[in-house]
Amino acid sequence: MRAYDGIRMYELSDLSLIPPRAPTANKGSCGHVLVIAGSKGMSGAAYLSALAAYRTGAGLVRILTPEVNRAILQIQLPEAVIAVYEEETLLREREAWKAQLSDLIAWSSVIVLGPGLGREPYVRRLVGDVMEASYVPVIVDADGLNAIAEEPSLTGFYTENMILTPHVGEFSRLTNRPLEEILGDLSGAAAAYRDRYGVTICLKASESVTATVDGALYRTASGTAALAKAGSGDVLTGVIAGLICLGFDEGQAASFGSFLHGLAGREAAKKSAAHGILAREIAAEIPCVMRQIPGITV
Repeated sequence: MRAYDGIRMYELSDLSLIPPRAPTANKGSCGHVLVIAGSKGMSGAAYLSALAAYRTGAGLVRILTPEVNRAILQIQLPEAVIAVYEEETLLREREAWKAQLSDLIAWSSVIVLGPGLGREPYVRRLVGDVMEASYVPVIVDADGLNAIAEEPSLTGFYTENMILTPHVGEFSRLTNRPLEEILGDLSGAAAAYRDRYGVTICLKASESVTATVDGALYRTASGTAALAKAGSGDVLTGVIAGLICLGFDEGQAASFGSFLHGLAGREAAKKSAAHGILAREIAAEIPCVMRQIPGITV
């Protein structure tokens, strides 16, 4: 790792931070990821986050999604366990919903919250329920962030084990700051939000910046324009979740996950060209990047 003006940047040699798989490992000992994602017509977001978590090393992944997505996700990713909820239950049968959610959180090592959830009014209630009840790391992305922007009181549920992964447009909505102002000082913007709310934030841009709760700042130098594709951010959330399953703390997982995601994008672009890669191809390259480290088997 190198640093410039107090901002740290990972290098290829830092891939050695990824631990080898223990010879005695089993699926139960390699971390459990709960992906709360997807809505009607948006099952792909849940699929991509779950796929990336598995590709990064998670032992078990469970997807909590509306009933309408069950069949397609079971076909897309049979390795994942599917749990479902109904909007009516969430809104009207609160005790039953909260009991279901409590059981799922108790099972989890880390939670992904937000990809493809949609913008229906009930989503704000869902996001608030998850944030309030969670005591494991939570990665909030996409429509989870939009819910917070629409209901600022949800910031009251922030804890130091939460990771926010907004792109600059989402961050503009979260902070009510002009896009140009944020782009003019990404590091300052990420650090200011971190300092105000006590959360880790990975602010996604052409060179993403991660501000961690220990006061560190990281810039991602591995990025590529090939990552400018629908679903790429969903893959990143899964990568971060997978790294937490491997033993990384929240700040390490967010900053190193952004670095690893960039490297996987570069590998995918070598095979398909920058214009043509698909998000699932980024996920497919994660083990290929990890394979560069002796002893790594994913």
